[in-house]
Amino acid sequence: MRTATATAAAVTTALIGACAAAVAAGRYAADAALRPEPGRPLPGGPPLSVHGTAAGRVALTRSLASLRPGIHGLDAPGVHAVVGPVLPDAPHAPDTVVRKLLRVTHGSLDPGTKVRLTPQIHLGNPRTALGLDHADVDVPGELGGLPAWFLPAARTTWVITVHGLGTSREHPMVVMPFLHRHQLPVLDLAYRGDLGAPASPDGLGHLGASEWRDLDAAIRYALRFGARRLILYGWSTGATMALHAAERSALAERISGLVLDSPVLDWHTTLRNLATARRTPAALLPLAVRAAEGRTGLRADRRPAADPAALRVPVLIFAGPDDTIAPWDPARRLAASRPDLVTLHTVRDAPHGGMWNADPARYEEALRRFLTPLM
Repeated sequence: MRTATATAAAVTTALIGACAAAVAAGRYAADAALRPEPGRPLPGGPPLSVHGTAAGRVALTRSLASLRPGIHGLDAPGVHAVVGPVLPDAPHAPDTVVRKLLRVTHGSLDPGTKVRLTPQIHLGNPRTALGLDHADVDVPGELGGLPAWFLPAARTTWVITVHGLGTSREHPMVVMPFLHRHQLPVLDLAYRGDLGAPASPDGLGHLGASEWRDLDAAIRYALRFGARRLILYGWSTGATMALHAAERSALAERISGLVLDSPVLDWHTTLRNLATARRTPAALLPLAVRAAEGRTGLRADRRPAADPAALRVPVLIFAGPDDTIAPWDPARRLAASRPDLVTLHTVRDAPHGGMWNADPARYEEALRRFLTPLM
């Protein structure tokens, strides 16, 4: 009897220990998915090797990533460069692809360097990267001052830009020349968790569910300093922030439209994809997702990030089927449910946050058509 009791106690103790270890592992995986690390890019495909460079050209490992159309950054520790289209007629080995090399921002592309493609093609600030005058401003937020760049222009409709997962306020610089040509002032915001901005109280990102209040602070700032109308322009979780602000802000009536690039509309799937991208073992994914949802309040059974019935202004969505972080289907459903307000611009062969990169000219033409009546 004593032996049976002791065995049962040992089994129970082992089960409790295993459960505690699994919960701890799930919590760790959730932190890996949601803890913001400024300057840490999202995991992408396998790293690419630089095979060599020539005048205006770089040879990279041949893969689906290196064959993507458009303009992309190349990123490695201490290295950043920008590449343009594939040059199919350039001499190359069967296992390489040659792309146009537009510039090397810093470092050098030595043979053997391991790089990853990134949507971010500009580093620095609007003046150093683009030659555009700007002011460094401080937006008062609920957690403290939020750094932002303000680019002045003639119109009284301002664009507030908000970056997303794995990037910084440098990422929206891809559209700043376009917005500047159309005389739209731009307020480019850093928010909680970013370099120079206050940390989130729990140290975690909330996929826009709490961060939207920093965007609300930027709305108030813009209206205080001369904006008459506002266009909210967000990437990834920044797009989710824009949706929340348009629905919940006390000043929502001053918002003329939303531009959403790679919007995170399905929290559950994005949490799972982030955990997977951070190499969480498949067996731990359900625990990681539950831990992340529990810690952040992002319950899968709660109201979705975008309530079609709550939309009041025109919305332009850039999304595509090759986004492995924010699934494409929710964007399609949102557009189908509100064809009176939502325009979906589908972009293929583009990673999360890289819709502009795949075809800048086509992207900017869709943007021009959408923004013209809102200016």
